[in-house]
Amino acid sequence: MDNRPIGFFDSGLGGLTCIPYLMKALPKERIIYFGDTARTPYGSKAPSTIRLFSMQIADFLVKENVKMIVIACNTVSSTCLTELQQKYPAIPIVGIIEPTAEVVASTCFDEDQIGIIGTKVTIKSKAYEDLIHKRNAKLNLYTTPCPTFVPLIEEGIIQNEIMDLSIRYYLDHFISYNKINTLVLGCTHYPLIRRNLEKIYPGLRIIDPSEEIIQNITTQLKRYKLLSEEPIFDNTFYASDLSENFVNMINRIFENSEFKVAFKSFDLDTYK
Repeated sequence: MDNRPIGFFDSGLGGLTCIPYLMKALPKERIIYFGDTARTPYGSKAPSTIRLFSMQIADFLVKENVKMIVIACNTVSSTCLTELQQKYPAIPIVGIIEPTAEVVASTCFDEDQIGIIGTKVTIKSKAYEDLIHKRNAKLNLYTTPCPTFVPLIEEGIIQNEIMDLSIRYYLDHFISYNKINTLVLGCTHYPLIRRNLEKIYPGLRIIDPSEEIIQNITTQLKRYKLLSEEPIFDNTFYASDLSENFVNMINRIFENSEFKVAFKSFDLDTYK
């Protein structure tokens, strides 16, 4: 058993969508979360910049003595998962794309029309397509980037007409032209607009990586005997810019939770 916390990180607040699923499945676990809110979004940045930022955050989490690192960001998972695993071979590091690819490949059928949406970097990487087709080459996959979703979500512009118009702008033609019946949310921010998507496109099957990654986390914790028995930490949420939106989103997600939450601001540029 290992009572140390699990480290999560994302370019901003999107990775928070993984936490409720983790707490439901593994209520004795505690987390340290880092949202790089000062430098979000990552999805339009150069891969070299994303790697630099990700290495900085991983270094920080390792020095915080986490027992596992969860990359709760599709953009980072598609860009530098292998490099992070190579840098820290003694720590299990889990990306969010592979578990979702496994679910898509094992639960979808040849007649399904599967849409994948994400940031520009994630879509350009073809990480989802490669991993899904590696497991099931017969599936029909269609992808499109939705670059304005993350900035709008980070600003808290979610349940309103502006977000709905943005969704329709990117997805109306994409879904109708390709006859999409299954949609993969290839960014951890996107579950925060799931209700919008379900309202605009009723009947669409939605696959949420924030939920699908939990089984992989559980498997890794059991494999390496890292499950917590007696948690001794509070959940701690760091942000490179502790904005009002970040705090509000945490409060919204955990409003009915008994778990304690501590907020801390941390500037990676001053971190040694």
